[in-house]
Amino acid sequence: MLENLLEALKLSPNNIPLKYQITKLYMQNNDFEEAEKHLLEIIKVEPDNMEFKFELAQCFYRQNKVSTAEILLEELIEQSDDTRYLELLCYCQLKQENYREAQKSYQNILEANPNFKNADFDEKLKVSSNGDKDSFVDEDGIAFYKKPDISFKDIGGMEHVKNEISLKIIKPLTHKELYKAYGKKIGGGILLYGPPGCGKTHIARATAGEINANFINVGINDILDMWIGNSEKNLHEIFETARRNTPCVIFIDEIDALGANRNDVSKTTGRTVINQFLAELDGLDADNEGILIIGATNAPWYLDPAFRRPGRFDRIIFVSPPDIEAKTSIFTIQLRNKPTDNIDCQALAKNSKDFSGADIKAAIDIAIESKLESAFADGIPKPLTTKDILKAIKKMKPSTKEWFGSAKNYALYSNDGGLYDEILDYLKIKK
Repeated sequence: MLENLLEALKLSPNNIPLKYQITKLYMQNNDFEEAEKHLLEIIKVEPDNMEFKFELAQCFYRQNKVSTAEILLEELIEQSDDTRYLELLCYCQLKQENYREAQKSYQNILEANPNFKNADFDEKLKVSSNGDKDSFVDEDGIAFYKKPDISFKDIGGMEHVKNEISLKIIKPLTHKELYKAYGKKIGGGILLYGPPGCGKTHIARATAGEINANFINVGINDILDMWIGNSEKNLHEIFETARRNTPCVIFIDEIDALGANRNDVSKTTGRTVINQFLAELDGLDADNEGILIIGATNAPWYLDPAFRRPGRFDRIIFVSPPDIEAKTSIFTIQLRNKPTDNIDCQALAKNSKDFSGADIKAAIDIAIESKLESAFADGIPKPLTTKDILKAIKKMKPSTKEWFGSAKNYALYSNDGGLYDEILDYLKIKK
């Protein structure tokens, strides 16, 4: 049938319904590259046809061009609340491990259509179409992601951080008997500090993936509550969830907001939360064996000194902005599955001095936005070039400079026990 239709197309090259039928046959045969070519030709003629654009988005997704598919789907969703658009967007977000956004998309589908069912989404996301708790919600209602799919191989650079985490977390789990012979516990805490956007959250998720552990991502809003006693209860329930699901990594971002120096906390309620946190870390009422706590902060100097006591956060690691090798890897990873044309990632890395991983992502987003402006005319995504991203880099100022301005003062004048020596080493300041 396909051969006959192609012959007919030669006689009627501008026949859009015929071209579309050919496209559908190519997709049925899993020949998505040919289907994409025909769809692009169709959309040039009918740029406002949403059905054609949705087929193109499916084509991109099936070829693993996930980011390109997302661009088209977001445009379609702005114009229509068709469940199919949200469903494919949710699949795109899951493929990129963007679980929070996928949960939002799935929730939007359920709000629009309460009878919608999707076993894939029920299995992988904490919301459920039938109202039952699934594998991502503990009996206390604590949501967590099981066994992230990323590992250290997905992180560019940061070798010293990986080595520290390997010694503290990964090796104890892979050599349990050896550690027990020396009386060493499996678990404990690591505090990651450094400029914002340098990969602290990413390294925590990769750690959980590296050891095939459950992963609880704790935000301050998950703990703090306006009612007296509820914050302490929330914190205890998170640790109890981890204890029931070992090995488990608890990641707490902006930990200085939860564990602020008690001398600076005026309210008694704030102090009781800090005391509860310290008690959970010590495991006074329950065993913390197999519980790995990773805290991240941009301001370690605001953290109560009691958290740095051995047995709590006894390993403090500086997460610096990425070097050229790491930035090259980050550009490569960030540009994966995006429409590109011979990008020189090393040249981009050399021209992005002092950029954090978040700055790199922002620069790529700026470059994409400029491409989108031209793509809106015909609805066809244009490939990114090295020149496009270099232009975007020139428009930005690295976000790390402001952080180092403050951090330098603490490293020079409040550096008890050489805690911030790594900052001075990075800035090449003699102690």
